Amino acid sequence: MSTVTITAADINKLRQMTGAGMMDCRKALTETNGNFEEAIDWLRKKGAKVAALRGDREAKEGVVIAQTTADNKTGIAVCISCETDFVSKNADFIAFAKSIADAAIENNVKSAEELNNVSINGAKVADLVNDKLASIGEKIGVSKFERIDAPYVASYIHGANRIGVLVGFNKEAGEAGKDVAMQVAAMNPVAVDPDSVSADAVAREKAVVTEQIKNDPKMAGKPDAMIEKIAEGKLNAFFKENTLMAQPFVKDAGKSVGDFLKSVNSELKVSEFKRVALG
Repeated sequence: MSTVTITAADINKLRQMTGAGMMDCRKALTETNGNFEEAIDWLRKKGAKVAALRGDREAKEGVVIAQTTADNKTGIAVCISCETDFVSKNADFIAFAKSIADAAIENNVKSAEELNNVSINGAKVADLVNDKLASIGEKIGVSKFERIDAPYVASYIHGANRIGVLVGFNKEAGEAGKDVAMQVAAMNPVAVDPDSVSADAVAREKAVVTEQIKNDPKMAGKPDAMIEKIAEGKLNAFFKENTLMAQPFVKDAGKSVGDFLKSVNSELKVSEFKRVALG
């Protein structure tokens, strides 16, 4: 039994995170002693449809900027968050976010903390943020910062500054780089390829699919070896759907992203990607 108090706010938070029903969220939190990550897995194991998370829901509103240096060797993606879409759609606020992203590029910034100490026209970014907060009456800040350094970095901004993507390549990618960045924005892969998925993530996904199989009435009494084989098949399907190189290419579903890159240049490879999105 749970030893912590599950509040209505906790239940609502899990509902917002997952899209699951209120009673299911209450049960999940109760069964997992209020641990949100375990509660999400509990819901999935019970067959509930859970919205994709992957860290995209931290900043409710704001502006995301993704851009590269002139030589495309470095890319940065930054989210300047705010509380309402009214502010995030304001041209002055968008220009403000762009000026901060420009400062990050110009000053070779490597972290959000470093960015807050960079000066723009003699004033630190942190101070400019506080001034903006005072003028608009909303809590704002540099809520997310990502950077990629590679032989070639492509950037892409999608959906009125709601998603920003950086993709690192082993060599010049040109228009293909933008196409892959658009893929990342649209399909939100968890890793470049199966080998790039962390061992913890693989184990967690396998535990979920194995429990789903065991909970299927049709699998009652089936041998463990059969369940294991089916789980491996579901895991492979997970990799195909959720890793970049295996995903169907959004511009041509008849080929994978990996096949698309080979058609452009057999030596062209993705080294990493970063996706920054509003919730």
